[in-house]
Amino acid sequence: MAILEIRKYPDEVLKKKSLPIKGIDKNLQRLIDDMIETMHTACGIGLAAPQVGVSKRLIVIDISMRHEKQPVIVLINPEIVEADSLVDAEEGCLSLPGHSVAIKRAEKVVVKGLDRGGREIKIEADGLLARALQHEIDHLDGILIFDRLSSIKREFFKKKYLKELKSLGVRS
Repeated sequence: MAILEIRKYPDEVLKKKSLPIKGIDKNLQRLIDDMIETMHTACGIGLAAPQVGVSKRLIVIDISMRHEKQPVIVLINPEIVEADSLVDAEEGCLSLPGHSVAIKRAEKVVVKGLDRGGREIKIEADGLLARALQHEIDHLDGILIFDRLSSIKREFFKKKYLKELKSLGVRS
């Protein structure tokens, strides 16, 4: 297993819509393992393939740090099939380190996709898991947390973030 580089905004891969995964092979299994290790090393609760530079529809989620007895979730080609009851909450992102914003998301969702063995699964989730699923699926569609803000707040956030990167000597 390897720890992968987590791409940070404004990396272009984060703004692209990811392609569906057509087949499950050993390379995909290695990517899944590497993504899980990368997510754990970064102390994240979720990671989408575009965040490690791979424009494919794959996410991993592990909320066991906050909810015991919750296994790591691997979803290939996930899609939200039901969503209910909007709620505001602070959300951060490994691709926007050190920043969080309050955004509305569904409190409850039903998501379907394939597990790492290629079997169809359906997950009914609420609370943190529902939020994490929506957040990571957004990444697959090229949507970052600031894209969920009003246009004025979004532009303010982007400007502030890019200014901070520049002050740190990071080229954007």
